[in-house]
Amino acid sequence: MKARLSDGELLGRLVAFDTTSSNSNLPLVDFLSDYLAGSGARLHRMPSEDGTKANLAAVKGPARADRDGLTLCGHMDVVPAVEPEWTSDPFQAVRSGDTLVGRGTADMKGFLALAVAAFTETDSGSLDRPLALLFTYDEEVGTRGARRLVETGGTPEPLPRRTIVGEPTSLTPARLHKGHLRARISIRGQAAHSGVPHVGLSAIEPAARVVAALAELRRALESEVPVHAAAFPQVPFVTLNVGTIRGGVAANVVPDRCEVELGARLLPGMDTEPLVARIEAAVAGAVGGTPYEIEVVGDSPPALLDETSDLWAWLSAEAARESPARSAEGGEGSASVPFATDAGWLQELGYECVIWGPGAIEVAHRPNEFVPLEDLSRARATIGRALERWCLR
Repeated sequence: MKARLSDGELLGRLVAFDTTSSNSNLPLVDFLSDYLAGSGARLHRMPSEDGTKANLAAVKGPARADRDGLTLCGHMDVVPAVEPEWTSDPFQAVRSGDTLVGRGTADMKGFLALAVAAFTETDSGSLDRPLALLFTYDEEVGTRGARRLVETGGTPEPLPRRTIVGEPTSLTPARLHKGHLRARISIRGQAAHSGVPHVGLSAIEPAARVVAALAELRRALESEVPVHAAAFPQVPFVTLNVGTIRGGVAANVVPDRCEVELGARLLPGMDTEPLVARIEAAVAGAVGGTPYEIEVVGDSPPALLDETSDLWAWLSAEAARESPARSAEGGEGSASVPFATDAGWLQELGYECVIWGPGAIEVAHRPNEFVPLEDLSRARATIGRALERWCLR
């Protein structure tokens, strides 16, 4: 086996791979496959449809038909790091006080590094139940890698159901999250010189009416109380956000096309289709006969794990032991996170996912993203205890 890296060295190597979602992640998959190969791992690479990216699974220990054991799951991609406020190279993990700064240190290569380290240090002969890693691509742009797993029937070798999805939660476990539906509305007009606008048809004017109609739908959604609303006390309803509008080429040209993109976050227990139907009705009523199309460009389902889950109970007890004050806040809202994860798709394959990991979501997707060294240390110890509880003899 190659020389084993320390946790910090391993995190530095992972951060150094620019796995922005617009890039291929295959160089990182190659590195991880090579690093894991000598540790007794059974490796499975699962390519994207176009072959430019891949999911990666690694398993050691005896196979179990009942899918007992433990899976450590995370995504390999990161968001772009183009902000001018970065004070260091975003693709170098840099020590700053009691933190490590770099793109992905919190979201979520910090967890990936700890998972890989724990996996490689665990002797296969000491396992009476399997330990698995499941690393996905394109989570940041619509959980595409996890969706691909569902569409292709899962991993070649069934992985343990009990799964930690290592998103940055400041080591507070969660069992629910909202989904994220992304849709694009394309309105088609007829280009013309603005001096003779009557021979053209503006696509922007009906798009403006569409935005107003979507705002009305947003207000209606905010007045409704879906199932599991209590789990999201800050925003206990479906949100709808018009995020981008693109149309026109010049002030003296009647615009022949306008695109409106929106995002909506459904609560657990809700299906996508009824909301899409409401969006379509709002758009149809606003365009006034102008041709249009609606395309769902991303659909990350909500996630819900039953509170009877033994992994949820165990991680909750660990969090309470580590931070009694935070645990005492309690309430169903403490069991949720406000962002989507791979767990929404993975639950369809029978994975029982708890969202838990080092770092805070508040610093993710921002310049000078960081993870506290204390979080890494505490998370490493908890992962070790999880292996003792669920995998080791």
